[in-house]
Amino acid sequence: MSLALGLDFGTSGARAIVIDQQGQIQAQARYEFDAQTVLQPKVWQAALNYVMTQLPLALRQKIRRIAINGTSGTVLLCNAQGQPTSPVLLYNDARAGSIVSQQTLVPADHLVQSGTSSLAKLLWLCGQGLTLDEQFFLHQADWLSYLLHGKLGLSDEHNSLKLGYDPALRAYPSWLLDLPLPTQIRLPRVLIPGTPIALVQAHRARQWQLPSDCLVCAGTTDSIAAFLASGAQQIGQAVTSLGSTLVVKLLSEQRIDAGHFGIYSHRLGDHWLVGGASNTGGAVLKKFFSAAQLVTLSSQIDLSSPSPRHYYPLLRPGERFPRHDPTLQPCLEPRPTDSVAFLYGLLESMARIEAEGYVLLQTLGAPPITAIYTAGGGAKNPTWTKIRARYLPVTPIVAEQQEAAYGTAQLAKTAPD
Repeated sequence: MSLALGLDFGTSGARAIVIDQQGQIQAQARYEFDAQTVLQPKVWQAALNYVMTQLPLALRQKIRRIAINGTSGTVLLCNAQGQPTSPVLLYNDARAGSIVSQQTLVPADHLVQSGTSSLAKLLWLCGQGLTLDEQFFLHQADWLSYLLHGKLGLSDEHNSLKLGYDPALRAYPSWLLDLPLPTQIRLPRVLIPGTPIALVQAHRARQWQLPSDCLVCAGTTDSIAAFLASGAQQIGQAVTSLGSTLVVKLLSEQRIDAGHFGIYSHRLGDHWLVGGASNTGGAVLKKFFSAAQLVTLSSQIDLSSPSPRHYYPLLRPGERFPRHDPTLQPCLEPRPTDSVAFLYGLLESMARIEAEGYVLLQTLGAPPITAIYTAGGGAKNPTWTKIRARYLPVTPIVAEQQEAAYGTAQLAKTAPD
Protein backbone atom coordinates (compact mmCIF):
# COMPACT_ATOMS: atom_id res chain seq x y z
CA MET A 1 0.00 0.00 0.00
CA SER A 2 1.31 3.43 -1.02
CA LEU A 3 0.33 6.39 1.17
CA ALA A 4 0.48 10.19 0.83
CA LEU A 5 1.09 12.68 3.63
CA GLY A 6 -0.25 16.22 3.75
CA LEU A 7 1.16 18.72 6.23
CA ASP A 8 -0.69 21.92 7.07
CA PHE A 9 0.94 24.83 8.91
CA GLY A 10 -1.79 27.32 9.74
CA THR A 11 -2.16 30.19 12.18
CA SER A 12 -3.20 27.97 15.10
CA GLY A 13 -0.97 24.94 14.63
CA ALA A 14 0.34 22.14 12.46
CA ARG A 15 -1.64 19.16 11.21
CA ALA A 16 -0.72 15.97 9.43
CA ILE A 17 -3.04 13.65 7.53
CA VAL A 18 -2.09 10.38 5.84
CA ILE A 19 -4.37 9.06 3.08
CA ASP A 20 -4.37 5.97 0.89
CA GLN A 21 -4.80 5.82 -2.88
CA GLN A 22 -8.59 5.92 -2.49
CA GLY A 23 -8.40 9.11 -0.45
CA GLN A 24 -9.32 7.42 2.83
CA ILE A 25 -7.71 8.89 5.95
CA GLN A 26 -5.37 6.42 7.64
CA ALA A 27 -3.92 8.62 10.39
CA GLN A 28 -3.89 12.19 11.75
CA ALA A 29 -1.78 14.24 14.15
CA ARG A 30 -1.73 17.84 15.31
CA TYR A 31 0.37 20.34 17.22
CA GLU A 32 -1.08 23.58 18.62
CA PHE A 33 0.75 26.92 18.56
CA ASP A 34 0.28 29.74 21.00
CA ALA A 35 0.33 33.42 20.10
CA GLN A 36 3.93 33.89 21.24
CA THR A 37 5.47 30.96 19.37
CA VAL A 38 3.75 31.03 15.98
CA LEU A 39 6.50 33.37 14.70
CA GLN A 40 9.37 31.04 15.56
CA PRO A 41 10.82 28.78 12.83
CA LYS A 42 12.28 26.57 15.55
CA VAL A 43 8.70 26.00 16.76
CA TRP A 44 7.62 25.11 13.22
CA GLN A 45 10.47 22.60 13.11
CA ALA A 46 9.48 21.16 16.49
CA ALA A 47 5.87 20.93 15.30
CA LEU A 48 6.98 19.14 12.14
CA ASN A 49 8.94 16.60 14.16
CA TYR A 50 6.10 16.14 16.63
CA VAL A 51 3.38 15.39 14.09
CA MET A 52 5.68 13.08 12.16
CA THR A 53 6.51 11.04 15.25
CA GLN A 54 2.83 10.87 16.25
CA LEU A 55 1.95 9.02 13.05
CA PRO A 56 1.99 5.23 13.48
CA LEU A 57 5.31 3.71 12.47
CA ALA A 58 3.66 1.08 10.29
CA LEU A 59 2.05 3.84 8.21
CA ARG A 60 5.14 6.05 8.08
CA GLN A 61 6.98 3.20 6.44
CA LYS A 62 4.49 3.26 3.57
CA ILE A 63 4.45 7.02 2.83
CA ARG A 64 5.65 7.64 -0.74
CA ARG A 65 4.60 11.29 -1.25
CA ILE A 66 4.68 14.35 1.02
CA ALA A 67 3.53 17.94 0.43
CA ILE A 68 3.28 20.93 2.75
CA ASN A 69 1.00 23.97 2.81
CA GLY A 70 1.58 27.16 4.77
CA THR A 71 -0.16 30.45 5.41
CA SER A 72 -0.04 32.61 2.30
CA GLY A 73 2.30 35.56 2.74
CA THR A 74 4.16 34.31 5.81
CA VAL A 75 7.82 34.86 4.87
CA LEU A 76 11.42 35.00 6.06
CA LEU A 77 14.99 35.29 4.81
CA CYS A 78 17.54 32.56 5.37
CA ASN A 79 21.21 32.00 4.53
CA ALA A 80 22.78 29.43 2.23
CA GLN A 81 22.64 26.89 5.07
CA GLY A 82 18.89 27.37 5.40
CA GLN A 83 19.17 29.16 8.75
CA PRO A 84 16.70 32.04 9.26
CA THR A 85 18.41 35.45 9.16
CA SER A 86 15.35 37.70 9.52
CA PRO A 87 12.26 37.88 11.66
CA VAL A 88 9.26 35.96 10.37
CA LEU A 89 6.59 38.26 8.93
CA LEU A 90 3.16 36.69 9.23
CA TYR A 91 0.47 36.72 6.55
CA ASN A 92 -1.29 39.72 8.12
CA ASP A 93 1.82 41.76 8.97
CA ALA A 94 1.28 45.18 7.40
CA ARG A 95 4.39 46.98 8.64
CA ALA A 96 5.57 47.40 5.03
CA GLY A 97 2.68 49.80 4.46
CA SER A 98 2.81 51.51 1.05
CA ILE A 99 6.41 50.53 0.34
CA VAL A 100 5.53 48.84 -2.99
CA SER A 101 3.83 51.96 -4.33
CA GLN A 102 7.19 53.72 -4.15
CA GLN A 103 8.49 51.36 -6.84
CA THR A 104 7.45 52.90 -10.15
CA LEU A 105 8.02 49.64 -12.03
CA VAL A 106 5.21 47.82 -10.19
CA PRO A 107 1.79 47.93 -11.95
CA ALA A 108 -0.56 50.20 -10.02
CA ASP A 109 -3.42 47.70 -9.62
CA HIS A 110 -1.30 44.63 -8.91
CA LEU A 111 -2.11 42.57 -5.80
CA VAL A 112 1.47 43.06 -4.55
CA GLN A 113 0.55 46.69 -3.82
CA SER A 114 -0.98 45.44 -0.57
CA GLY A 115 1.14 46.10 2.50
CA THR A 116 0.75 42.43 3.45
CA SER A 117 2.01 41.01 0.12
CA SER A 118 5.15 38.89 -0.01
CA LEU A 119 6.82 41.51 -2.20
CA ALA A 120 6.05 44.31 0.26
CA LYS A 121 7.59 42.24 3.05
CA LEU A 122 10.66 41.47 0.95
CA LEU A 123 11.23 45.16 0.23
CA TRP A 124 10.80 45.97 3.93
CA LEU A 125 13.28 43.28 4.95
CA CYS A 126 15.79 44.59 2.42
CA GLY A 127 15.52 48.00 4.05
CA GLN A 128 16.50 46.65 7.46
CA GLY A 129 20.09 45.95 6.48
CA LEU A 130 21.47 42.71 5.06
CA THR A 131 24.73 40.85 5.39
CA LEU A 132 26.84 40.48 2.24
CA ASP A 133 26.09 36.76 2.10
CA GLU A 134 23.39 35.17 -0.07
CA GLN A 135 19.89 35.65 1.34
CA PHE A 136 17.12 33.31 0.18
CA PHE A 137 13.59 34.70 0.35
CA LEU A 138 11.19 31.91 1.29
CA HIS A 139 7.59 31.42 2.29
CA GLN A 140 6.69 29.31 5.30
CA ALA A 141 5.86 26.24 3.20
CA ASP A 142 9.08 26.71 1.18
CA TRP A 143 11.29 26.64 4.27
CA LEU A 144 9.52 23.68 5.82
CA SER A 145 9.74 21.72 2.57
CA TYR A 146 13.45 22.54 2.44
CA LEU A 147 13.86 20.81 5.80
CA LEU A 148 12.58 17.66 4.10
CA HIS A 149 14.25 17.69 0.68
CA GLY A 150 17.29 19.90 1.30
CA LYS A 151 16.99 21.88 -1.96
CA LEU A 152 17.14 25.53 -0.96
CA GLY A 153 15.38 28.29 -2.91
CA LEU A 154 12.27 26.51 -4.23
CA SER A 155 8.65 27.61 -4.03
CA ASP A 156 5.32 26.94 -5.73
CA GLU A 157 2.97 28.99 -7.93
CA HIS A 158 0.40 29.50 -5.19
CA ASN A 159 2.70 30.82 -2.49
CA SER A 160 4.61 32.95 -5.00
CA LEU A 161 1.59 34.78 -6.43
CA LYS A 162 1.83 37.59 -3.84
CA LEU A 163 5.53 37.91 -4.60
CA GLY A 164 4.59 39.00 -8.12
CA TYR A 165 4.99 35.70 -9.97
CA ASP A 166 2.76 35.53 -13.06
CA PRO A 167 0.99 32.14 -13.26
CA ALA A 168 -0.17 32.79 -16.83
CA LEU A 169 3.41 33.30 -18.04
CA ARG A 170 4.68 30.75 -15.52
CA ALA A 171 7.55 33.14 -14.87
CA TYR A 172 8.49 36.25 -12.94
CA PRO A 173 7.38 39.31 -14.95
CA SER A 174 10.03 41.65 -16.31
CA TRP A 175 9.02 44.49 -13.97
CA LEU A 176 9.79 42.27 -10.97
CA LEU A 177 13.17 41.19 -12.31
CA ASP A 178 14.01 44.85 -12.97
CA LEU A 179 13.40 45.94 -9.38
CA PRO A 180 16.56 47.23 -7.66
CA LEU A 181 16.81 44.40 -5.16
CA PRO A 182 20.11 43.86 -3.32
CA THR A 183 22.40 41.59 -5.31
CA GLN A 184 22.57 39.01 -2.54
CA ILE A 185 18.80 38.42 -2.55
CA ARG A 186 17.73 35.16 -4.20
CA LEU A 187 14.13 34.84 -5.35
CA PRO A 188 12.80 31.28 -5.23
CA ARG A 189 12.53 29.09 -8.31
CA VAL A 190 8.82 28.50 -8.75
CA LEU A 191 7.28 25.07 -9.43
CA ILE A 192 3.77 23.91 -10.26
CA PRO A 193 2.09 22.70 -7.04
CA GLY A 194 2.41 18.94 -6.72
CA THR A 195 5.62 18.75 -8.77
CA PRO A 196 7.97 16.12 -7.31
CA ILE A 197 11.11 17.89 -6.04
CA ALA A 198 13.42 15.32 -4.51
CA LEU A 199 13.58 12.37 -2.17
CA VAL A 200 13.35 13.04 1.54
CA GLN A 201 16.85 13.66 2.85
CA ALA A 202 18.45 10.44 4.10
CA HIS A 203 18.83 11.66 7.67
CA ARG A 204 15.17 12.71 7.79
CA ALA A 205 14.08 9.36 6.39
CA ARG A 206 16.08 7.61 9.11
CA GLN A 207 14.80 9.99 11.80
CA TRP A 208 11.15 9.27 10.98
CA GLN A 209 11.62 5.84 9.41
CA LEU A 210 10.23 6.85 6.05
CA PRO A 211 10.88 4.82 2.88
CA SER A 212 14.07 5.75 1.05
CA ASP A 213 12.01 6.39 -2.11
CA CYS A 214 9.62 8.89 -0.43
CA LEU A 215 9.29 12.01 -2.60
CA VAL A 216 8.67 15.57 -1.41
CA CYS A 217 6.39 17.54 -3.76
CA ALA A 218 5.87 21.27 -4.25
CA GLY A 219 3.18 22.52 -1.90
CA THR A 220 0.49 25.18 -1.81
CA THR A 221 -1.20 27.70 0.50
CA ASP A 222 -3.57 26.82 3.32
CA SER A 223 -6.68 28.28 1.66
CA ILE A 224 -6.09 26.48 -1.64
CA ALA A 225 -5.44 23.27 0.28
CA ALA A 226 -8.84 23.76 1.91
CA PHE A 227 -10.37 24.13 -1.56
CA LEU A 228 -8.71 20.91 -2.70
CA ALA A 229 -9.96 19.12 0.40
CA SER A 230 -13.58 20.16 -0.17
CA GLY A 231 -14.01 18.13 -3.32
CA ALA A 232 -15.04 21.14 -5.42
CA GLN A 233 -13.95 20.45 -9.00
CA GLN A 234 -16.46 22.06 -11.36
CA ILE A 235 -16.60 25.58 -12.80
CA GLY A 236 -18.89 27.65 -10.58
CA GLN A 237 -18.16 25.69 -7.43
CA ALA A 238 -16.77 27.74 -4.55
CA VAL A 239 -15.30 27.26 -1.10
CA THR A 240 -15.52 29.63 1.85
CA SER A 241 -12.87 28.98 4.49
CA LEU A 242 -14.10 30.21 7.87
CA GLY A 243 -10.87 30.17 9.84
CA SER A 244 -9.03 33.02 11.52
CA THR A 245 -9.96 35.02 8.44
CA LEU A 246 -12.72 34.62 5.86
CA VAL A 247 -11.46 33.42 2.48
CA VAL A 248 -13.53 32.77 -0.65
CA LYS A 249 -12.37 30.84 -3.72
CA LEU A 250 -14.42 30.26 -6.88
CA LEU A 251 -13.37 27.98 -9.74
CA SER A 252 -13.47 29.90 -13.01
CA GLU A 253 -12.47 29.48 -16.64
CA GLN A 254 -11.36 33.11 -16.69
CA ARG A 255 -8.63 34.78 -14.69
CA ILE A 256 -9.86 37.82 -12.74
CA ASP A 257 -7.41 40.20 -11.09
CA ALA A 258 -8.61 43.41 -9.47
CA GLY A 259 -6.11 44.62 -6.91
CA HIS A 260 -8.25 47.61 -5.96
CA PHE A 261 -10.82 45.10 -4.64
CA GLY A 262 -8.29 42.63 -3.21
CA ILE A 263 -9.22 40.05 -5.86
CA TYR A 264 -6.64 37.76 -7.43
CA SER A 265 -6.49 34.44 -9.29
CA HIS A 266 -4.44 31.34 -8.62
CA ARG A 267 -3.80 28.91 -11.43
CA LEU A 268 -5.26 25.47 -10.76
CA GLY A 269 -4.62 23.08 -13.62
CA ASP A 270 -6.31 24.55 -16.70
CA HIS A 271 -8.61 26.77 -14.63
CA TRP A 272 -8.38 29.65 -12.17
CA LEU A 273 -9.25 29.98 -8.52
CA VAL A 274 -10.64 33.48 -8.20
CA GLY A 275 -11.22 35.10 -4.86
CA GLY A 276 -9.96 37.10 -1.95
CA ALA A 277 -9.43 37.11 1.79
CA SER A 278 -11.20 39.32 4.30
CA ASN A 279 -9.62 40.21 7.64
CA THR A 280 -12.89 39.39 9.39
CA GLY A 281 -13.43 35.88 10.68
CA GLY A 282 -12.82 33.56 13.58
CA ALA A 283 -9.96 35.59 15.07
CA VAL A 284 -12.44 38.37 15.84
CA LEU A 285 -14.86 35.93 17.45
CA LYS A 286 -12.07 34.47 19.61
CA LYS A 287 -11.29 37.93 20.92
CA PHE A 288 -14.69 38.09 22.60
CA PHE A 289 -15.71 34.46 23.16
CA SER A 290 -14.15 31.16 24.13
CA ALA A 291 -14.78 28.08 21.99
CA ALA A 292 -17.28 26.81 24.55
CA GLN A 293 -19.10 30.14 24.65
CA LEU A 294 -19.40 30.20 20.87
CA VAL A 295 -21.16 26.84 20.95
CA THR A 296 -23.45 27.72 23.85
CA LEU A 297 -24.37 31.25 22.78
CA SER A 298 -24.88 30.31 19.11
CA SER A 299 -27.47 27.73 20.13
CA GLN A 300 -29.45 30.47 21.91
CA ILE A 301 -29.74 32.79 18.89
CA ASP A 302 -33.30 33.33 17.70
CA LEU A 303 -33.12 33.20 13.90
CA SER A 304 -36.76 34.22 13.35
CA SER A 305 -35.61 37.74 12.42
CA PRO A 306 -32.24 39.16 11.28
CA SER A 307 -29.96 40.95 13.70
CA PRO A 308 -30.48 44.73 13.58
CA ARG A 309 -26.76 45.33 14.15
CA HIS A 310 -24.46 46.20 11.27
CA TYR A 311 -20.85 45.72 12.29
CA TYR A 312 -17.61 45.44 10.38
CA PRO A 313 -15.79 42.97 12.62
CA LEU A 314 -12.01 43.50 12.46
CA LEU A 315 -9.26 43.06 15.03
CA ARG A 316 -7.43 46.16 13.83
CA PRO A 317 -7.80 48.80 11.09
CA GLY A 318 -7.46 47.57 7.53
CA GLU A 319 -9.41 45.34 5.17
CA ARG A 320 -8.28 43.38 2.08
CA PHE A 321 -11.49 42.05 0.48
CA PRO A 322 -14.20 42.74 -0.62
CA ARG A 323 -13.23 46.29 0.35
CA HIS A 324 -9.57 46.96 -0.18
CA ASP A 325 -8.94 49.70 2.35
CA PRO A 326 -5.86 49.62 4.63
CA THR A 327 -7.42 52.33 6.79
CA LEU A 328 -10.90 50.80 7.25
CA GLN A 329 -11.75 51.02 10.95
CA PRO A 330 -13.32 48.14 12.91
CA CYS A 331 -16.99 48.72 13.67
CA LEU A 332 -18.12 46.81 16.78
CA GLU A 333 -20.52 49.33 18.25
CA PRO A 334 -23.05 49.69 19.65
CA ARG A 335 -22.36 46.60 21.73
CA PRO A 336 -25.37 45.22 23.58
CA THR A 337 -25.03 43.91 27.12
CA ASP A 338 -26.59 40.64 25.95
CA SER A 339 -23.75 38.40 24.70
CA VAL A 340 -26.15 36.38 22.52
CA ALA A 341 -27.28 39.53 20.71
CA PHE A 342 -23.67 40.67 20.27
CA LEU A 343 -22.60 37.34 18.80
CA TYR A 344 -25.64 37.35 16.51
CA GLY A 345 -24.63 40.77 15.20
CA LEU A 346 -21.08 39.60 14.54
CA LEU A 347 -22.12 36.42 12.71
CA GLU A 348 -24.72 38.24 10.63
CA SER A 349 -22.24 40.98 9.69
CA MET A 350 -19.64 38.40 8.63
CA ALA A 351 -22.28 36.66 6.51
CA ARG A 352 -23.00 39.94 4.73
CA ILE A 353 -19.28 40.47 4.06
CA GLU A 354 -19.01 36.96 2.58
CA ALA A 355 -22.04 37.56 0.36
CA GLU A 356 -20.67 40.94 -0.72
CA GLY A 357 -17.51 39.17 -1.84
CA TYR A 358 -19.38 36.68 -4.01
CA VAL A 359 -21.55 39.42 -5.53
CA LEU A 360 -18.40 41.36 -6.40
CA LEU A 361 -16.87 38.31 -8.13
CA GLN A 362 -20.03 37.91 -10.21
CA THR A 363 -19.96 41.58 -11.15
CA LEU A 364 -16.40 41.22 -12.43
CA GLY A 365 -17.20 38.27 -14.67
CA ALA A 366 -16.89 35.15 -12.53
CA PRO A 367 -19.14 32.22 -13.51
CA PRO A 368 -22.55 31.71 -11.86
CA ILE A 369 -22.19 30.03 -8.49
CA THR A 370 -23.54 26.48 -8.42
CA ALA A 371 -22.27 25.37 -5.00
CA ILE A 372 -20.54 26.84 -1.97
CA TYR A 373 -18.66 24.41 0.25
CA THR A 374 -17.62 25.52 3.72
CA ALA A 375 -14.36 24.63 5.45
CA GLY A 376 -12.59 25.76 8.59
CA GLY A 377 -13.67 25.98 12.20
CA GLY A 378 -16.71 28.09 11.38
CA ALA A 379 -18.15 25.26 9.28
CA LYS A 380 -18.92 23.42 12.53
CA ASN A 381 -21.32 26.16 13.68
CA PRO A 382 -24.82 25.27 12.37
CA THR A 383 -26.28 28.62 13.43
CA TRP A 384 -23.71 30.52 11.39
CA THR A 385 -24.47 28.26 8.42
CA LYS A 386 -28.18 29.11 8.65
CA ILE A 387 -27.42 32.84 8.87
CA ARG A 388 -25.14 32.63 5.82
CA ALA A 389 -27.87 30.84 3.85
CA ARG A 390 -29.99 34.01 4.03
CA TYR A 391 -27.43 36.01 2.08
CA LEU A 392 -25.69 33.57 -0.25
CA PRO A 393 -27.00 32.66 -3.72
CA VAL A 394 -27.02 28.94 -2.85
CA THR A 395 -27.34 27.10 0.44
CA PRO A 396 -23.84 26.49 1.80
CA ILE A 397 -22.69 22.89 2.14
CA VAL A 398 -20.33 21.74 4.88
CA ALA A 399 -17.42 20.12 3.05
CA GLU A 400 -17.01 16.44 3.85
CA GLN A 401 -13.29 17.04 4.28
CA GLN A 402 -12.42 20.39 5.84
CA GLU A 403 -8.79 20.01 6.86
CA ALA A 404 -6.24 21.76 4.66
CA ALA A 405 -3.85 18.89 5.43
CA TYR A 406 -6.25 16.56 3.62
CA GLY A 407 -6.20 18.73 0.50
CA THR A 408 -2.41 18.82 0.60
CA ALA A 409 -2.31 15.04 0.92
CA GLN A 410 -4.52 14.83 -2.18
CA LEU A 411 -2.08 17.13 -3.98
CA ALA A 412 0.79 14.83 -3.04
CA LYS A 413 -1.16 11.70 -3.95
CA THR A 414 -1.77 12.86 -7.51
CA ALA A 415 1.86 13.89 -8.11
CA PRO A 416 3.53 12.09 -11.03
CA ASP A 417 6.46 9.78 -10.49
